[in-house]
Amino acid sequence: MAGDKAPSVHSLDKPEKLQDLLKQDRGDDCLPCKIMGGGAFLGLAAYSYISGQAQLERQRAQIISSKSMFGMRSRKLGITGISLALVWVGLWRLVK
Repeated sequence: MAGDKAPSVHSLDKPEKLQDLLKQDRGDDCLPCKIMGGGAFLGLAAYSYISGQAQLERQRAQIISSKSMFGMRSRKLGITGISLALVWVGLWRLVK
């Protein structure tokens, strides 16, 4: 610490470039970490879709007889939307 020099006022006056700050802020992420993270989200998307659709089919009679404003179509759309969002996050994790 004794050898550290304090920055000059002139260097502190000048703002740093945003791109340089973003490069410094981005942490190093190893390839296996990216693959595991992306694979986890993709697996969660598949599980969510398959188990959600199966559960809807098991409860089809109850849902139809309940006369709810949310029928089978909107519930299936909700499950599909959640699964697609998880797929997007998984792919984003693999790329970024």
